[in-house]
Amino acid sequence: MIAFRPLTEHDIDAVVALWTDCGLVRPWNDPRRDIDFARGKQGSDILLGFADDALVSSVMVGHDGHRGWIYYVAVSPAFQGRGLGRETVAAAEAWLKARGVWALNLNIRTENEKVRAFYAALGYETRDVIVMGKRDIDR
Repeated sequence: MIAFRPLTEHDIDAVVALWTDCGLVRPWNDPRRDIDFARGKQGSDILLGFADDALVSSVMVGHDGHRGWIYYVAVSPAFQGRGLGRETVAAAEAWLKARGVWALNLNIRTENEKVRAFYAALGYETRDVIVMGKRDIDR
């Protein structure tokens, strides 16, 4: 069992390191920019899971007024296989439920079979939709 709390300013370096260790960081996604954008807003947060005083998991959670979304679900490699991923997703779901959000989406890279199986075991299902995106619309 782990305890969750929102990210604070002095957690940022450790969270970026966790995301990097878990292979979640990509060259086109600046994790610090994503953190700055998500934290401290009414519609989003970053929840951190701690075992004793050690950061062991994270999840970025938010909603757009219609659907919830989760990103950057990470469990420290040293703690994987202990059910902490399930607890971390449950913490994000609880955050959304507390705000009246009833539907949840997430993105998984197509080639990531392990993560697809993880979410399927939690009751998530593939939807018949196409996700399209455009990066850096501010530039």
